[in-house]
Amino acid sequence: MRVLVTGANGQLGYDVIDRLEKCGIEHKGAGSKDFDITDKQKTIEAICAYHPDAVIHCAAYTEVDRAESEKELCYVVNVDGTKNVAEVCRKIDAKMIYLSTDYVFDGKGETPFETDSSKAPLSQYGLTKSLGEDAVMAVISKYYIVRTSWVFGINGGNFVKTMMRLGKEKEQLQVVNDQIGSPTYTFDLAKLLVDMLHTDKYGVYNVTNEGYCSWYEFAHAIVRKARLSCEVKSITTEEYPTVAVRPLNSRMSKKSLDEAGFDRLPGWEEALSHFLNTK
Repeated sequence: MRVLVTGANGQLGYDVIDRLEKCGIEHKGAGSKDFDITDKQKTIEAICAYHPDAVIHCAAYTEVDRAESEKELCYVVNVDGTKNVAEVCRKIDAKMIYLSTDYVFDGKGETPFETDSSKAPLSQYGLTKSLGEDAVMAVISKYYIVRTSWVFGINGGNFVKTMMRLGKEKEQLQVVNDQIGSPTYTFDLAKLLVDMLHTDKYGVYNVTNEGYCSWYEFAHAIVRKARLSCEVKSITTEEYPTVAVRPLNSRMSKKSLDEAGFDRLPGWEEALSHFLNTK
């Protein structure tokens, strides 16, 4: 098998490349300097030249707040760029994994969202990722759409690294307690993505580490496990306004994973410990 990874320099792409190397799978990582996914012709040329059996599409516009003022750029990358990649995958009969997000949902209620729950994104980022899903499903049949949330990993910036940095600089951290979801460790997610490629179990999957928590509980666990002395104070979303609206409920059901016979990821606290011990 030959695998192309877009967004290879990003947080998830880094761990996907690492996993492919460990598994001895032929692969190539591509960043924005290699080819621009929003340029259809260059995307066709670059992917066809390598002619992979599968593409793991990690490249995306992910600046959630900035997307509200850069709506067109966010759309072009997450929708048009994704469609370009999907069309090349169809052309060369390659499988495609598209990484999506809990932000495709409206965050209402407390019940975990199923893979077929109605989508109603609250932000431009969520909207474009939802439309990216639609584009993939409309273009090809050999797809795995993987929705994830609260991602952290060894490469790049993330909530865990931010809390650790601020925890050393400040005596108190204020973190929202009414947004509930599941952290996802890219090391664990990358394993599952590579496993998926060895199957023809196409479809939509919700994939996070097991267990739910609030951002406050996540921050408290980070501070405790990292043995930092700062206090973590809980506040409401209303007390911490952001440019883009965040979903209050990011719980997602793993039913489709179970039905396909894929192993769930480890618990998020176990994943956090692994991350902190790896750094």
